[in-house]
Amino acid sequence: MSALAAAIGALAFALPASAQQQTVNFWYHVDNAENTKIMDELVKNFEAKNPSIRIKAENIPWNNYFDKLFISIAGGQAPDVAVTRLALQPQLLEMNAIEPITKQINSWPAKSDLAPNLLDINKAPDGEYYYMPLQYVAIYLYYRADLFAKYNLKPPATCEEFRDAAKKLTLPASANGGTELYGFGMRGGKGGHDNWGPFVLSQAELKPGAINTPKAVAANQWYIDLLRKDKVAPPSAPNDGFNEIISAFKSGRTAMIFHHVGSAKAMADALGDKVSAVPVPSCGGGRWTYFGDESTMMFKTSKVKEASWKWMSFLSEGDNNLRFNEATGQLTVTKSGSAKVPQPARFVKATMDSLAFAKPLPLVPQTADFVSTVWPTTMQRALNGEITSAQMMGEIDKHFSSK
Repeated sequence: MSALAAAIGALAFALPASAQQQTVNFWYHVDNAENTKIMDELVKNFEAKNPSIRIKAENIPWNNYFDKLFISIAGGQAPDVAVTRLALQPQLLEMNAIEPITKQINSWPAKSDLAPNLLDINKAPDGEYYYMPLQYVAIYLYYRADLFAKYNLKPPATCEEFRDAAKKLTLPASANGGTELYGFGMRGGKGGHDNWGPFVLSQAELKPGAINTPKAVAANQWYIDLLRKDKVAPPSAPNDGFNEIISAFKSGRTAMIFHHVGSAKAMADALGDKVSAVPVPSCGGGRWTYFGDESTMMFKTSKVKEASWKWMSFLSEGDNNLRFNEATGQLTVTKSGSAKVPQPARFVKATMDSLAFAKPLPLVPQTADFVSTVWPTTMQRALNGEITSAQMMGEIDKHFSSK
């Protein structure tokens, strides 16, 4: 028996290293399939430093990424690590699907290099960390610096200053070189909730009993009046989405819009120094902007948790994270990387200056339908004068009160 045991032991040592590797299954998504080459490069670099770990990275198309992810969880076939969004955390916790990584983060040498407030934003209600920050954006205000200089205006720091600037920059074609100009490119279509939020959610919480208070209704009416009373936004505003507001701004038909660093390069390419950015204005004594994120998470079903953590932390470190975000156009989560990003510095600064008051939408199941259906439907009706501000906020309150 001793001779047999020795032979088996010798055979084990003779096996190639690949047979002893741990494999981490990783799901992610990038819009441009060409950018999977960046992930291939990151995987190669990681595996060179960690020869006992193999990363099996799979780019899942965005249109069915989260559907496939939840199906895999329900079927007990989840990957080891996947890219996720903060809005999904309540559902994932309810499913008992994800592993806490608080101990790993707290002992991680690169923790101090994370941008301010990111870990606090990602912390779960139970005080644990389940998400490792990977990339983020914060909504800020793009403004036409050339027009502000021409009319001796300063970038608005308050709602009142915003409205004043929008009025002064709403001009007929005869006064603007043949092009009709509107002060504000309002986004009334889908996705416009993060343009509306700085004016309303700075003064009201998006939860039952708080979103339909007199103060909240008045803040919403103020926003509606920008179109209906002040007429500082194009008449098409109730239906305008991302493409419409970006096109109008770049072509010189609007002077201010809200978006994030993901559009910074296109803005700078089109307008050069004529465009700049600042954090959203404060309103009613409060300040709120939308925090958009993606993080990595580890599943409880993973049998290679230590290897999975090594991969997660690798993707969020310094130059690795900077390289990852070249594929997405969003912002690196590290302080060291922020000085090296390809986006112009003024847009990066506007993003980082916004982190102190940037927040996600409520981490509750009702949020998904609020974004996709409830907000755009009620907002369009209110902007068209079909319902009052109070009725709109009542509908939103009713939605968040439902179970």
